Amino acid sequence: MESTPVNWEALDALILEFAKSENLIEDSIVSSPPSSPSSSSTSSVSLSSSSYHSRLIIRQIRRSLEYGDIDAAIDLLRAHAPFILDDHRLLFRLQKQKFIELLRRGTTEDRKSAINCLRTALAPCALDAYPEAYEEFKHVLLTFIYDKDDPTSPVAIEWAERRRFEIAGLMSSVLRAHLHAYDPVFAMTLRYLISIHKEFCFHQGVPSPISDLTDRLLLEERDPPATPQESLYEAPPFDEVDIQALAHAVKITRQGAVDSLRFARGDLFQAFQNELCQMRLDVSMLDELVREYCVYRGIVDSGLSTPSGTQTISIPIKVDKPVSGCCSSRNCSLEMDCSISKNSDGETSVSNTIMDGSPENNTDVISIQGADVELRFTGGPTGSNEDCSTSGSHQPESSRVLRSRSHGSGERNKRKRWRERQDDFCYNPEISLGGCNKRELNSSTLIPSTIMSMEQQENYEIVLGMKELAGKGMAAEAVEEINAMDADFFVQNPMLLFQLKQVEFLKLVSCGDHLGALRVACAHLGPLAASHPALLKPLKETLLALLQPNEDVLVKGFPLHTLATSLQVAIGRRLGIEEPQLMKILRATLHTHNEWFKLQMCKDRFESLLRIDLLKEVYTPFLATVAMSKSHADSCTQGSSQITISSNARVSEDGSSPNQVSSADFVCDENAILKVMEFLALPRADAIHLLAQYNGNAETVIQQIFA
Repeated sequence: MESTPVNWEALDALILEFAKSENLIEDSIVSSPPSSPSSSSTSSVSLSSSSYHSRLIIRQIRRSLEYGDIDAAIDLLRAHAPFILDDHRLLFRLQKQKFIELLRRGTTEDRKSAINCLRTALAPCALDAYPEAYEEFKHVLLTFIYDKDDPTSPVAIEWAERRRFEIAGLMSSVLRAHLHAYDPVFAMTLRYLISIHKEFCFHQGVPSPISDLTDRLLLEERDPPATPQESLYEAPPFDEVDIQALAHAVKITRQGAVDSLRFARGDLFQAFQNELCQMRLDVSMLDELVREYCVYRGIVDSGLSTPSGTQTISIPIKVDKPVSGCCSSRNCSLEMDCSISKNSDGETSVSNTIMDGSPENNTDVISIQGADVELRFTGGPTGSNEDCSTSGSHQPESSRVLRSRSHGSGERNKRKRWRERQDDFCYNPEISLGGCNKRELNSSTLIPSTIMSMEQQENYEIVLGMKELAGKGMAAEAVEEINAMDADFFVQNPMLLFQLKQVEFLKLVSCGDHLGALRVACAHLGPLAASHPALLKPLKETLLALLQPNEDVLVKGFPLHTLATSLQVAIGRRLGIEEPQLMKILRATLHTHNEWFKLQMCKDRFESLLRIDLLKEVYTPFLATVAMSKSHADSCTQGSSQITISSNARVSEDGSSPNQVSSADFVCDENAILKVMEFLALPRADAIHLLAQYNGNAETVIQQIFA
């Protein structure tokens, strides 16, 4: 299955908004990433307007109900959402479940409490909850007779613990809609894209390349829908276009879509959010995927964080150091246990223990200062006056060099720290309401992350440093650093070298140094274009910048953030750093989203709401739009050089590809499509296919089906 390029900057904005909304990062440590064209619309969508506190309350109520602690849930509802208890339909369900839970405990005292609940709460609610409530009330009385462990009893369903989850899901749906406490946009976008991906794969009979991730991330169960009040049953008829759009977007029946619109008082987008949030996600897996992405992009720190802000990693390191008793003319290779500590201010200290059997040599301390790290020994006899530095010039290739150039030290100091999701472990039936809320809302325990090896951390810093240099337009510095690191990198990635030299050329033109720009063109751009004819046209366009006055053509014509991301992906792969799994999911699901709406022959009405349109906007510089070869274009799709992919690959307004002829040139009336979809309960693509066979006549299609 093919994949679709993703706008990394738009995804950064969505991920950052998600992490902040769910309180997964310590926002006081980091400023947000540089603004991009995609992030400017963040404030225009109000999906995440509900507070973090409201979502915590809903999760706490849900957890109380799932544990069977109905009294705790009712207390929370009375404190935060008393309107729920005024709805006798919901109150009856709560009291019925409370009655069951009291009987489930099995003690004499609890049985008495169950009878009291029956008389004072459940029976009065049954009289005016809803028409079937009194029959349900009489039926639940059988739980006095039939044991909870009898699977053949007529009340086995009432005893089933899944009833807890049903009522917990129902209360969550109602509270979410009334409090407008919707999940962050990114969580809803993932639900929607994965749902469409699964539907497309099933419809087309093709295997999903990401099923190992999506099957675990998007669960099969859904929360029950919130039902509208009786006063809304006489609501005016809704537009059939809205009904069908909602029904097929979230895979519910037409009647379910009508009920959802009634509950939302005709607001299509609110109904859509209500239905979408009823899909269940594995939250712990989602958090881990988000954290992996944030580490990859340099949004959060990759190291182990502790509440005190100290990071400690113990690793074995080989060093060359003169040892007491050895000949001073040579160095001996020793094993050293190295403990590296880094406080919240970015200051680093390293302590070690030398394992050479000499007690006097076990007191050495390594000091690390600045961005360029060198290990030097102090505090023990060396047996020689020679410099014992472990920098690269003093040790053989076989030894482990611990020297790290911190290209992005400024950005690293701004990174956020990752927090554990606080509401996932708070619930305890023995904890009082007030105590639990305090722990949920005020705890600041940091999540213990997986410790990376020093080599992995160093590689991440190299990649992020190169990304920062390219993002700032420091192309010459980036090329110099990459060549020093890997002389063959640009041999394998000539397009990236061409684009970096384009940036250097344009930067010199902007500064008025035309002679310097021409030297860059003659020394680098010309030879590259001679070796790769596909680059000749971009070279000509680049040289046209010489005709312009000293304008900032670099900013106007070259999206540096896109080049920086392309460089990050390519260098990362070279160093064994794979792209985050979220990107794998997004590429596949955005592709199937495109293909699905080509089949539907319409535009997705919800893609702007979920910012899917922004995720598809891959910005392309006007000076480098030619792919070098088909194989290079394929690698671009994989993410190694996204900058060369044109954003024109997006779906057009009618849902078809710009180069696609729409379904054998068949044009069908929209009303006919809706009529067939409504009467035959068919997906849009199937309705269009049938209409194409009968010249677009909806009545003929319906007659043939029922004939």
